[in-house]
Amino acid sequence: MPAGGGFALYFREFYDEGLAQASYLIADPHAGVALVVDPRRDVQSYLDVAEREELRIIAVTETHIHADYLSGSRELAAASGATLMLSGEGGANWSYAGLDGSAHRLLRDGDEIAIGDVRVRALHTPGHTPEHLAFAVYDGAASADPMLLLSGDFVFVGDVGRPDLLEQAVGVAGSADAGARQMFESLRSKFLTLPDFVQVWPGHGAGSACGKAMSAVPSTTVGYERRFAWWAPFLRNGDVDGFVRELLDGQSDAPSYFARMKTMNRDGVPVLGRLPQPAQMDAEAVASALAGGATILDARDAESFATSHIKGAVNVPDGDRFSAWSAWIVPADKPVLLVAPATRVADLVRRLVRVGIDTIRGYVAPDSDGLPHSSLTFVDAGRAHDLWQSGAAVILDVRNRGEYTAEHIPGAVQIAAGRIVREIDRVPHDRALVVHCASGGRAAVAASALAARGFENITCMTGGIADWHERGYPLESGLVAM
Repeated sequence: MPAGGGFALYFREFYDEGLAQASYLIADPHAGVALVVDPRRDVQSYLDVAEREELRIIAVTETHIHADYLSGSRELAAASGATLMLSGEGGANWSYAGLDGSAHRLLRDGDEIAIGDVRVRALHTPGHTPEHLAFAVYDGAASADPMLLLSGDFVFVGDVGRPDLLEQAVGVAGSADAGARQMFESLRSKFLTLPDFVQVWPGHGAGSACGKAMSAVPSTTVGYERRFAWWAPFLRNGDVDGFVRELLDGQSDAPSYFARMKTMNRDGVPVLGRLPQPAQMDAEAVASALAGGATILDARDAESFATSHIKGAVNVPDGDRFSAWSAWIVPADKPVLLVAPATRVADLVRRLVRVGIDTIRGYVAPDSDGLPHSSLTFVDAGRAHDLWQSGAAVILDVRNRGEYTAEHIPGAVQIAAGRIVREIDRVPHDRALVVHCASGGRAAVAASALAARGFENITCMTGGIADWHERGYPLESGLVAM
């Protein structure tokens, strides 16, 4: 909201619950100019706010080369005529490419962006990624000290960004340990040198895979983190090795789509110009699209999908996790057909393009007929226990490795749902499968992906490990060699 009195700063957060991702608009309303930081790819919301507040977006930037969603920086710059302001740090392997022909500026540590009387200073804060920048925001009309820090994936509320994604997602050997040590130094030399009153607004909240202990609180302060963050005692004691061990321990499995996001965000995200406008399709058109390799993405709830669905469809329920879960199992390079009510199609399209699924060719109403249908079996923990105990089925645990290590069904095979397609060769073929997760949501998505790829005799366990635990069935801990 616009500041009053002597303050020049206008500040607005945009939060995507599905990706637990935050982007920001900063402006000097008196000068009528604005900067957007870490925009998502469907950019109309930023343009709408700018128009309503009579602001001109003159610059677009991002904190780093993202892995969990497709950046909207180039899209917004093209739509608004703004200059791209991107990190010039990070070295040759993680430098932005494909910038020829666009108005852009590469930012180095200490560089500033002037937005009227508002100054935005780039701070090179490697650790999560080599090129990472945080942005200290100064209200030049009021103070020589920063008011805000847009910390990206550097500092979260109660946590810091994970340094292992380059190693996990892109295969850069040794980068996890090196990144953790860089993170310690970035905290010491950049974050902890800021005044305690500086507000910290991170790039993600609870539910993101970019950290392991993030709070659901949207913002914090330097002083609060200095005193209460888990990492604070390690910094006070200068314990680098202890910090590295704690930071790397227990990080979740990175979804396989992170590698694609990371590469596209580095090399150049295609500019859409406008969002896809899928048309309703009849049974004949759907059959033709399927013959050409299209994917049917059914956005109904898991129970409706299990009862009856178009044969070969995958299921990601229309909910908060639709974007991320779709990216787990939907190929980005093949046509996609949605099964959803017409009133939900436009919003689902917006959420798909955020993770680079652009090839949405049409949609099918849930009550359409004229196509072959199939079903998916759901059982409770009691029936799953009988199948497991008799040896009639293999338990496939699609939780993250940390969850599995803490507690799992004896003999269960672990493949995180976000990696199920890439690691499908590890899925047992010789017996029936009972798929489970913590409570049932991820298991239903993974089971539908396996069924769509020809696996038969698949059962999904409702209630997940929580129900199994409540019934007192056997569990063990530790990581089983696979």
